[in-house]
Amino acid sequence: MTRAGQRTAAAQGRRVGERPEPPEPLPHPVVDNHCHLDIPAHDGPGEPVPVGAALERAAAVGVPRIVQIGCDLPGARWAVDVAAAHDDIVAGVALHPNDAARLDAAGTLEEAFAEVADLATHDRVRAVGETGLDHFRTGAEGHDAQVRSFRRHIELAHALDKTLVIHDRDAHAEVLRVLDEVGPPPRWVMHCFSGGAGFAAECLGRGAFLSFAGTVTFKNAEPLRAALRVTPTDRVLVETDAPYLTPAPYRGRPNASYLVPVTVRAMAATLGTDLAGLCRTIEANTDRAFGGRWGAAGG
Repeated sequence: MTRAGQRTAAAQGRRVGERPEPPEPLPHPVVDNHCHLDIPAHDGPGEPVPVGAALERAAAVGVPRIVQIGCDLPGARWAVDVAAAHDDIVAGVALHPNDAARLDAAGTLEEAFAEVADLATHDRVRAVGETGLDHFRTGAEGHDAQVRSFRRHIELAHALDKTLVIHDRDAHAEVLRVLDEVGPPPRWVMHCFSGGAGFAAECLGRGAFLSFAGTVTFKNAEPLRAALRVTPTDRVLVETDAPYLTPAPYRGRPNASYLVPVTVRAMAATLGTDLAGLCRTIEANTDRAFGGRWGAAGG
């Protein structure tokens, strides 16, 4: 490719707000295990893509099923409703750690958690999450509230036999400390895994599934790729965290479940493994991680 062509390709990758064209379909279906269909594209239009259209576009490239994550009260309510309306979607509900800190400051954390706990009993809810700790967006004054909320969510996952989905930003050691104190549930997922090989080993030793997002494609993400390489194939998941974390070369443009194939192909290349085999493994792992198959073939 000429230098001019390279510049053109780079510019296409940076068309902020424009959705990339669909990638080549995968040879076997996989599941986007963490998506926010209710959130508008952060640099794009003010409204999210209609759910039916989002599902169709994803299914056309080999991503027929989604775990919709609601991480505040409006999002949790919406996740339950959309999962009840679409067989190919199941829900996760929780209070995001940053939201937990804000609610605690307002004196409404207990009330909000009680509603989440009630929503989590719905039969279309497979996960309690995303919960966890975030030391990047919330200062030290909110850390205690985050820990209290995280503990309650872990206990809820245990009580309801739901999968725990953890958000961890700049809080690796603290996340493990709280998990060790409460005890991880039988099924738990490190959403958008962000550590290196050492932290991966710590999580895997406690029974985690590690979920890799578009960040694994970023040029500066070699520690993350090292973590992927040390992860047993039966613990690997894939996600978008859409509309965020769009894989390269589309960073800065809206993410969506139909872009999962870009990430999966990068993962297969990192592992030096067969793409179809990795897809089959990811699909099976996701069913195990989230309590069994759902959708047209699984109920």
